[in-house]
Amino acid sequence: MKNSDSKITAVIVLIYLSAVMLFIFFGNGNDRTGIYVGSCRKSYCISVSDVMDGSYMEYLTERAASRLPARSRMIAADSRLKSAMNESIVNGVCVDSSMLLDAEVSDRGSTTKNARIINEFCGNYKGAVYFAAIPTSSGVYESRLPEYMRKNPESLQISSFYGELEGNIREIDAYNILKMLNENYIYYRNDTRWTSYGAYCVYRTVIQKLGFSPVAYDKYTIDHVVDDFRGNLYARTFYSRVRPDIIDIYRYPEGSGIISCTAYDNDMKSFAGKLYDKSFIDSGDMYDMYLGEKRPLIRIRTTVNNERRLLVIKDSFADCFIPFLTQHYSEIDIADPAYMEGSISNFVDPDYYEQILFLFGIDSMDDENLFDVLANTPEERSAE
Repeated sequence: MKNSDSKITAVIVLIYLSAVMLFIFFGNGNDRTGIYVGSCRKSYCISVSDVMDGSYMEYLTERAASRLPARSRMIAADSRLKSAMNESIVNGVCVDSSMLLDAEVSDRGSTTKNARIINEFCGNYKGAVYFAAIPTSSGVYESRLPEYMRKNPESLQISSFYGELEGNIREIDAYNILKMLNENYIYYRNDTRWTSYGAYCVYRTVIQKLGFSPVAYDKYTIDHVVDDFRGNLYARTFYSRVRPDIIDIYRYPEGSGIISCTAYDNDMKSFAGKLYDKSFIDSGDMYDMYLGEKRPLIRIRTTVNNERRLLVIKDSFADCFIPFLTQHYSEIDIADPAYMEGSISNFVDPDYYEQILFLFGIDSMDDENLFDVLANTPEERSAE
């Protein structure tokens, strides 16, 4: 009888484990809260080198951990327990009653490789290049972090990165603009990224550097699209005592309109794009409402009649920033290296544009592979 019970137990355990494994590897990556808890930006294609250097196993481990059933409940319980014990750090996030902050801000790697690639890329370009390195919320509100976590503040990380840039690249100081305005709602409480108002504050300086006058704040009408946004820091803690965030759309009724917004995949197949895609309000990351589904290239044509063309090379910080630029250029192309395969020259010709704007969060700049798509330009390939 005992042997029969053991077999039944073994079968039940096997069925449960099989169900868990199927959920992990074939689930959509959304926890029951609706918050996406994975961090992989591209669909993963296995290669021999990935297996040999361990990166594929790291991907599998991350994927498995992010899809464990009841994961959000376990993390939320742990967050509440640590908070009750006056422990301020939960899963790499500094927790207090008003704001969540990334506590791993001082542990970032070198930016030297990316700076070198950017220098080489811009060295082959004849127009004007601008770089705006944007601090995360931890950089602007670093005084709220424990003192031992301030040994390498983002202000120094940005200065160090700018010191590695060469040639005709013009640096834009977003840090001091945002630091000066830190009493305002310029960053989300549950996410590392800035709000649309934070983006607007930096836009006023950026657009003047690019040669235009900014649109006055009182010219915009502001739509509060959602008031329950929980971002990437909440996804690491599920700490619900911090107020959820508001996502806004800034509209300029008297301004220029959009003629077309076209997105392209890595085969240059085109899709209808949108500046604001409200279908993402019900997705794992509401912030994806800005520019919609992630694509390597988006082309925007406006009713501005000045034949000015801008190439923006960016990460997600730029997504809520781009709409402000549409009042000044007849053509804007937006390249996202994180979703681009091959060389950027397969998608755009940099010399077609009068100006290039790089806009990245400083937390992206130590990603060693992020700018590889800029490295193999036609000039470099012909020299090899």
